[in-house]
Amino acid sequence: MQIRYFLAMSLFPTLVLADNTTAAPSSGSICIIEPNLPRQIPTSPSSAIQDPSEITITSNDSQAQLGQKAIFNGDVSFIQGARRIAADEAIVDQQQQSLSANGNLVFSDDSFIVTADSLVAQMRSNTATLQRTNYWLKGQQAHGTAGTLEITKENNLILSQATITTCPDPKPDWVLEANKIKINSSEEWGEIWGAKLKIADIPVFYLPYMTIPVSNKRKSGFLFPSFSSSTRNGLEFTVPYYWNIAPEYDLTVTPSYMSNRGLYTKSEFRYLTGSDSSPQTGQLNLEYLGNDQYETNNSDRYLYHWQQQGSIGQNWRMMANYTDVSDDNYFNDLRSDISTSTNNQLIRVGEASYLEENWDLTTTVQDIKVLGESDQPYQVMPQLDFNYRAPDVLTGLDFDLFSEATQFKDQNSGNYSSATRVHLEPSLSYPIQGPAGSLTTEVKLLQTNYSQQDNTDSALSDSVSRTLPEARVSGQINFERYTSYFNQNYRQTLTPQFQYLYVGYQDQSDIGLYDTAELQNDYYGLFRDRRYSGLDRIADANQMTVGVTTKLFNTQNREIFKFSLGQIMYFQDSQVISEYSNTTNTTTSSSTLASDISAQLYNDWFINGSVQYNTQNNSNTKNEVSLDYRPAPNKLLQVSYRYVPNLVNTNTGVTSDISQTGFRAAWPITDSISLVGNWYYDLSEKQTVETYTGFQYDTCCWAVRVTYHDRIKTSYSNDTSSAYFQSGVYLNFIINGLGGSTTSSSSSSSGSSTSGSLEASSMLKNGLFNYRSPIYLNN
Repeated sequence: MQIRYFLAMSLFPTLVLADNTTAAPSSGSICIIEPNLPRQIPTSPSSAIQDPSEITITSNDSQAQLGQKAIFNGDVSFIQGARRIAADEAIVDQQQQSLSANGNLVFSDDSFIVTADSLVAQMRSNTATLQRTNYWLKGQQAHGTAGTLEITKENNLILSQATITTCPDPKPDWVLEANKIKINSSEEWGEIWGAKLKIADIPVFYLPYMTIPVSNKRKSGFLFPSFSSSTRNGLEFTVPYYWNIAPEYDLTVTPSYMSNRGLYTKSEFRYLTGSDSSPQTGQLNLEYLGNDQYETNNSDRYLYHWQQQGSIGQNWRMMANYTDVSDDNYFNDLRSDISTSTNNQLIRVGEASYLEENWDLTTTVQDIKVLGESDQPYQVMPQLDFNYRAPDVLTGLDFDLFSEATQFKDQNSGNYSSATRVHLEPSLSYPIQGPAGSLTTEVKLLQTNYSQQDNTDSALSDSVSRTLPEARVSGQINFERYTSYFNQNYRQTLTPQFQYLYVGYQDQSDIGLYDTAELQNDYYGLFRDRRYSGLDRIADANQMTVGVTTKLFNTQNREIFKFSLGQIMYFQDSQVISEYSNTTNTTTSSSTLASDISAQLYNDWFINGSVQYNTQNNSNTKNEVSLDYRPAPNKLLQVSYRYVPNLVNTNTGVTSDISQTGFRAAWPITDSISLVGNWYYDLSEKQTVETYTGFQYDTCCWAVRVTYHDRIKTSYSNDTSSAYFQSGVYLNFIINGLGGSTTSSSSSSSGSSTSGSLEASSMLKNGLFNYRSPIYLNN
């Protein structure tokens, strides 16, 4: 029997356990918790026309009196849109406008499934009450019980004598019990009275009152605390507080008490302004540790940081980033939210750009502070860039103009300005492109003027005008064939390429070095038209670069092999390079022979490497190679080696060779146990650079991680740096589902971390040599 009748019932809001994020399983171990239902959830009849304002009722037997009561017995099902109710018996009282159901009752929605002993719904007031319920949130591990589940006429939800957990039944490892939970659907937040956390059925935490958000809507309140311990900081206890000031503003204050240092307070203010079409986002961070007890002079430590980016209208782009710290060792000693202990450069930059289709204008100011060094780079105060593009300006010719005006300030001498540089770079290019290859001819005029009256170096000229012509012809040919290797079919490409480059010469020894450094000579660097970054040195050139790249693609069009080999032939030596490196001219007919290779050797075995070989004196100038075994995303075995000769220490000026080998492993032993290990050894110094091991046990509802670090660190004092080793053992215990979806991170300096999902891939990022695919040990 089918009866259509209007039923107004409220929806169960999606329960959220922590700040700003819906409760979700840990990314480590994911458990599928199946509801224990006394009966099947009813499905819609194929002939039914689903109207959200109507309800379809089916049953084995029914008794109905018009305008009075309708009684349904035997496999009763109610269907209204996405809502499903199944019970042994149901009564619809048309006079009282009520619905009651009992007997193996199941209530289902898009968001949740509930079993209950009984349900009573008042249709006039849009209220409903379910007794002795069990609920499961769909798509999540969260589930629990409630003695009474009440839906009010304001669409609020009240649970009495309720529990919630992310652990599977029947005996969850942890459970949160509450006397009462009230969910306000309009405010999208909940209140919990008498919250008690039990682990292994033992009460460990009690709060008489707490609030939680029940959507992505933010709410002010304390976040979950964290505990840690390390040799330098001692015992550390952290209790963050989140203040939802307005929809566009919020503030997080994180006080941490460290038994060896004192009270360390961090705050982060975030804001979002502007319109949807022109948003402006930014944040302000302040960190302060007063009277650091670990330091001999009990100094005050602080950091402040501001960053902003966004657009104004369709054409303007704005960006700013500024950071400063109290001392050079700040990142080494403290767990900052802004940087890491391996970063010794603070880049302060402000930029405003105006963009049009064929041109753009950018104004930039920049200051770089190098921690641990007395000599600081020049400040850019300011720099103005203008770029103009006119494609196909005349019968296939493209015209481009790059121009720059920059004023440099010397931070070391204290002068207002050290130099002003104006650069104009017009170019004409004629590109020819097609499936078979490409050929581009380009000519440039490099005009640069310097004003260096304020520079204190007497060897530099007060005024310099440098005019250099440049001509470049580059092209490539694309070959392709189908072939087979080892009984496998492949598509092979062969791409020979060349570049002829001519750049005129002018003596540049009377120009200061303001933003210039030598670029790396890898394979792709062979085809650049510059030897140096910046504009203070433009090397003369009369050279030809030749190279070839071959690739193999399998039948799924996936690249499994790539090899590149190239070299520059010099028709004459560069005089600027000799002047820059303070060496006499020597006859050099060719550059280093540079090669890159990346290949899938067999199934899950991969090799990546690069070699730079000096064919003049038969010596290696740089080698990097790694062999990976990657059978799954969280499984990795890697052996690597790196060799760089004649590397100059910028602090001491001492030249030394780097010859390092390393081993890295990340492997899940079982579904719940994972191991991670790093070991790097310096063959030149004959000492271990870093040892890092991690053990993790991760279940559906809790996880534990133990890590050991022994790594080299740098300490700065009196404009000098010294290296020392620091070791420590760190322990993290996480209850999945109670900390939200935060990131687990560990700082080598403090050994502390925040709660959140733990997995082997996150542990791979904690070493000194972070895992970056494919081969680079560090930058």
